Amino acid sequence: MSRTVPRSDALSRPHPDSSSWSTDPYADALRNGHGPLFLRRTDGWLLPLDVERWCAGADAADQSALHRCEGPVLDIGCGPGRLVAALAARGHRALGIDVSEAAVASTLRLGGSALHRSVFDPLPGEGRWGTVLLVDGNIGIGGDPRRLLHRTAAVLAPGGLLIAETAPQDIDERVRVQLDDGRATGPRSAPAEPFPWARLGTPALLRHARPLGWHPADQWEADGRCFVSLRRSRSVRTTSQSADSANSAAVISSQFPRNTSTESPLAGS
Repeated sequence: MSRTVPRSDALSRPHPDSSSWSTDPYADALRNGHGPLFLRRTDGWLLPLDVERWCAGADAADQSALHRCEGPVLDIGCGPGRLVAALAARGHRALGIDVSEAAVASTLRLGGSALHRSVFDPLPGEGRWGTVLLVDGNIGIGGDPRRLLHRTAAVLAPGGLLIAETAPQDIDERVRVQLDDGRATGPRSAPAEPFPWARLGTPALLRHARPLGWHPADQWEADGRCFVSLRRSRSVRTTSQSADSANSAAVISSQFPRNTSTESPLAGS
């Protein structure tokens, strides 16, 4: 199916919510290994974030997604790194990216590879990744599912696989939220800045994905969590893939380091 893809220079601009996840409530929660931590909507509604699960090892629901991964894996919004570490233990080449320095540091401590970067920044291996992960609500990144699906298609190889975790309800919501640790007062000098976010159930994700050339591959539930895998059309080549594919192959095939460092998790990145 043919489609119009945004220009790669527009996709690579840093996203305005990138700094939000670097604020103290999120970094503190990751360092402490527990919440409370919420996404607070402008109307006061709170979405609890499962920091304890993120900071633990990969559980059975996570493993149900990881065993479906193909080729080198990019974990978008990797958090403290449990999935990257689990993939490495399975023998996969895996890279996590996150806009939180605390998340990247945690991933590196677990022995994984990670970069302090937004999905909308230039990434190593664009157009060559076998699988991209968007779990733990990360299908909501940027508050614009179609833009995120465009960007994910540019990162994946033709025929590559997107594995996304969706909301258990049939929901298609765009909101502005801010990180909130539930404290009315505290050491922060100012509240976290609001940023755009989205929540999608499986039907909504499929509605957005099909017109963009994505083909449903699988749907499943595990421990009350919902997952979808989508396959990128082999016939679609994006602008960024055409420009970067020659360099991408070398990054994917040979530049995952034996010993990671905080300065250069991937050579040439």
